Amino acid sequence: MNAPRHADAAHRDGRSETPDERSDRNWSDILQELRVSLTGTQLIGGFLLAVAFQPRFTELDGYQLTLYLILVVLAGLATVVGLAPVTLHRALFRRRVKERVVRTGDRLLIANLVVVALLLVGVTSLVFDLAISRAAGFVALGVGAVVLVGLWLVLPRLHLAYLDDGGSTGNASTASADEPVAADSTTAKR
Repeated sequence: MNAPRHADAAHRDGRSETPDERSDRNWSDILQELRVSLTGTQLIGGFLLAVAFQPRFTELDGYQLTLYLILVVLAGLATVVGLAPVTLHRALFRRRVKERVVRTGDRLLIANLVVVALLLVGVTSLVFDLAISRAAGFVALGVGAVVLVGLWLVLPRLHLAYLDDGGSTGNASTASADEPVAADSTTAKR
């Protein structure tokens, strides 16, 4: 059974920070993660745009062209969703809603990672399809999806299970250091 998330949960990781300091730290973490994500998205987007100017582009069959266009849309969507937390922060700057901006930024970052995941496996599939065969493209798609699910979903859950079983020095059933702590109540809201 999980213990209630009290304001003093903020101190369980050895940090002595106010809710505002925690929001600032979490926001900084989100921005760092967005930088990594957006850099990768820009590289893939640039690759996709360059493909359209290659001589072989006119040889794409219907499936390849459709997949290519879907990937271009995903690259654009990943960029827009990845930049959304920044525009949200700008729109709400100095409105004293940092905790809300952090929560929304977290959700947008997760949405961005989902779009980037689709983009990654799709680009891998397209490259294998073009370079080798349609079957190789489907195999690359499947392998990419399995690796992605393993590293992005299964691995974190294994770590959480380990922590829940008491595998850490702290109490895993309590709020983590990155849980937002409500400034106006004794329980954190997520």
